[in-house]
Amino acid sequence: MPVTTHRALPPEIRDIQDEMEEIARSYGLDFFKTIFEMLDYEELSMFAAYGGFPVRYPHWRFGAEYDELMKSYSYGLSKIYEMVINTDPCYAYLLSANAITDQKLVIAHVYGHCDFFKNNAWFAGTNRKMLDSMANHAARVNRYIDRHGYEAVEQFIDACLSLEDLIDPYSVHIRRRPDSARVQAEAEKRRREQEKDDPGLPEARGKFRAKEYMDSFINPPDVLEREEEERRRDVEQREAARSFPEEPQRDVLLFLLEYAPLKDWQRDVLTIIRDEAYYFAPQGQTKIMNEGWASYWHSKIMTSHGLTDAEVIDYADHHSGTMAMSPQRLNPYKIGIELFKDIEERWNRGQFGPEWDECDDLHTRKNWDRQLGLGREKIFEIRRVHNDITFIDTYLTEDFCRKHKLFMFAYNENSGDYEIASREFEAVKQQLLFSLTNFGRPFIYVVDGNYRNRGEMYLKHDYAGIELKQDYARDCLINLQKLWGRPVHIETVVDDEPAVLSYDGSSHEVRAAS
Repeated sequence: MPVTTHRALPPEIRDIQDEMEEIARSYGLDFFKTIFEMLDYEELSMFAAYGGFPVRYPHWRFGAEYDELMKSYSYGLSKIYEMVINTDPCYAYLLSANAITDQKLVIAHVYGHCDFFKNNAWFAGTNRKMLDSMANHAARVNRYIDRHGYEAVEQFIDACLSLEDLIDPYSVHIRRRPDSARVQAEAEKRRREQEKDDPGLPEARGKFRAKEYMDSFINPPDVLEREEEERRRDVEQREAARSFPEEPQRDVLLFLLEYAPLKDWQRDVLTIIRDEAYYFAPQGQTKIMNEGWASYWHSKIMTSHGLTDAEVIDYADHHSGTMAMSPQRLNPYKIGIELFKDIEERWNRGQFGPEWDECDDLHTRKNWDRQLGLGREKIFEIRRVHNDITFIDTYLTEDFCRKHKLFMFAYNENSGDYEIASREFEAVKQQLLFSLTNFGRPFIYVVDGNYRNRGEMYLKHDYAGIELKQDYARDCLINLQKLWGRPVHIETVVDDEPAVLSYDGSSHEVRAAS
């Protein structure tokens, strides 16, 4: 990839930034300081391949992504207009080839994103200094490459990256109870200390009470020692046979970090992969909201303040292109902006609450207007607390689906095509929510790290009607086995029947689940 040289903004663009920032703040948007940099398309493609960061650890997937972006741009198939990263300060990148109208639109759009990053609850736990952390990660990986060789490190990173989705993105927002094993250990320690301090407590297990001069006769030391040794062995055997974790653990990467027999450098690399996976997770959880919020504000700012008469046509053309939605693919920009606008209108007109829900007169509903003016306040509240799933679940309405012609699709095995399966609101909503849950990926849990008392890992797929892709599942098991060092198994459903997929380091096995 090319080496980047950041260029300062031209004075004209700097003036536009200052103007857009002032307008955005006047609407109540609140964001960290935002630093814009101008890049050509090669540089912007490199940043995009790196996830928006100028420096990442070396790996072939970044080069492959860069090559794909460059080819797509060269063939006229796609174009990156902007990029912004969730840091403090926020960094945003502008494409030097864009026209002035596009630069205005992008800057306004970026301020919407920056406001969302700062204020949405799902980003609250993210690392705002990730720019420095990414550079630190790169330096650490490069040191391991120098010590252990590029091929060994790259192969280990390959294995880790294939598992990077096996985290629990909700865990950072949950205050869990203390680990019961740790609580028990602390209680046992306190009990022993109490016994030491209080001579009135009963004698140790296996020892009879006796006068001092009779103690050695009633409690022979060799017998006590032998009984204590037997008890110790029993405890060790029970401990060795104990299954763990005590409850299914969704954060598989954390489980590997805690229990897998990794070398120090491998554990550090896996930590890096996991940290970065948690950093990017909220972006997947809020894609529709984030893009909808930024699109709402670039639309509001541009149409109310940012356009000259000569720029209206170009803006309308590019805005409509961004909002276009084909029947085959959901456009998060379009769904997000339209749903925010719908909510704002409904709360301005008072179209919510029990009275509205119970009204079944079409004429009354069409002309319903309580003139409450609560729309702007409501969308700011939604921006603060929701993610895509709760956003869609709470605010998607049947009227909205009908207006925007949303439908449920399904695969027709006879024709080999995806076809409209239903226009029923509940079916449409459920399919949309299902596609958003866990980013459309399966739920996988570790249920036993000592399966069959052999130190093998046993996972379970939370089956919800869609089977695992067998090739992906096999590759995942291979890479899990590399990290775990012992056979791994996953309980799932294959051809509508409960099954267990296994990999022992040399061969795969599929058997019926017991």
